[in-house]
Amino acid sequence: MANHAGNYTPGNGFERWLDERLPIVRFSKEHLMDFPTPKNLNYWWTFGGILAFMLVVQIVTGIILVMHYTPNVDLAFASVQHIQRDVNYGRIIQGTHAVGASMFFAAVYIHIFRGLYYGSYKSPREVLWMLGVIIFILMMATAFMGYVLPWGQMSFWGATVITGIFSALPIIGEPIQILLLGGFSVANPTLNRFFSLHYLLPFIIAAVVVLHIWALHVPGNNNPAGVSVKDNRDTLPFHPYFTMKDLFAIIVFMIPFAWFVFFAPDILGHPDNYIPGNPQVTPEHIVPEWYLLPFYAMLRAIDFNVLFINSKLGGVIVMGGSLLILFVLPWLDRSKVRSGSFRPLFKPFYWLFVLNFIALAYLGAQPAEGVYVVIAKLCTAYYFAYFLIILPLLSRIETPAPLPASISESVLGSDKKAKA
Repeated sequence: MANHAGNYTPGNGFERWLDERLPIVRFSKEHLMDFPTPKNLNYWWTFGGILAFMLVVQIVTGIILVMHYTPNVDLAFASVQHIQRDVNYGRIIQGTHAVGASMFFAAVYIHIFRGLYYGSYKSPREVLWMLGVIIFILMMATAFMGYVLPWGQMSFWGATVITGIFSALPIIGEPIQILLLGGFSVANPTLNRFFSLHYLLPFIIAAVVVLHIWALHVPGNNNPAGVSVKDNRDTLPFHPYFTMKDLFAIIVFMIPFAWFVFFAPDILGHPDNYIPGNPQVTPEHIVPEWYLLPFYAMLRAIDFNVLFINSKLGGVIVMGGSLLILFVLPWLDRSKVRSGSFRPLFKPFYWLFVLNFIALAYLGAQPAEGVYVVIAKLCTAYYFAYFLIILPLLSRIETPAPLPASISESVLGSDKKAKA
């Protein structure tokens, strides 16, 4: 699909001169505008464009905020207040950046779960999927470091808890923790390190996104039917058909985004983070932002020792494993059918997995005690069982429904119905 013949012809002398030296117009024409795209893509596929838009929003607003932010433990909290109260349009810019992080993760979770349902990780898209997982992990790191910068109570104690995780790792853990902290406790060197990395990582994410798009253009888009492109009848040019569809989806996505920014910019934040960070006062419950809660719940669910692995190290292994397991997913699910729409046994387990993930997010915000810990253990067990047991087993025993012969048939029905 990616090796289609180009049909770009320079329109004037300047375009011919530029095309011989830097064929950027040809590249845009062939790989962005005329790129053959399956005609049956639904609105779940627009979240890729939404994510690209959100990345630009976060980088632009972040650059503006850096102009007014002071990475010092004595001044950081006050500088955020200064941005909100004294900088022209500062409240909107800061609210857009803060709410944008939540909207960014909401979009990326939908994007990931769409890929899980429609088998977008399967051959020949394994590298595409793994690059997406790398982007997700970089996003989590960037968001956590950004959460520390306001230097409120939850920022300070969140940094204390998360950097303390590394101390559980044998041999390398303590040096990594000291490197992150810049000392032996969360202090001004810690804030400076997190500020520097928070500013750097979005540009690394942007670079990996370019690789992600490049890897997408080699095998081409997956599609809801999960069947390969047969010929040109199965595709449409990306522009204007899908650019307009993506633009419409971005506008719709902007409606709740704008509502949060203008009417409830603080509703997604924790109340304790509007109190200056105080190392002598520990919050009753230390919780990260909502988009990190499922993994935080898995970290806390391991409160028992196994052989030579204590509970702290076990929690770190489980939390890290919950992300690393995504890298090997293409080799765990061996079913030849990509789309979950044609897998009757797969669908109930998949939707249970989605509900399980939402339950983990809820449990991550609750105290690590009583029934919450028991349920978190069960949800963590199902999370790993889904990847390590259920998907490999379904690949062997499931009988999928018949697939359409082509993308055109999945859209129009059989040839007889299409003619009728």
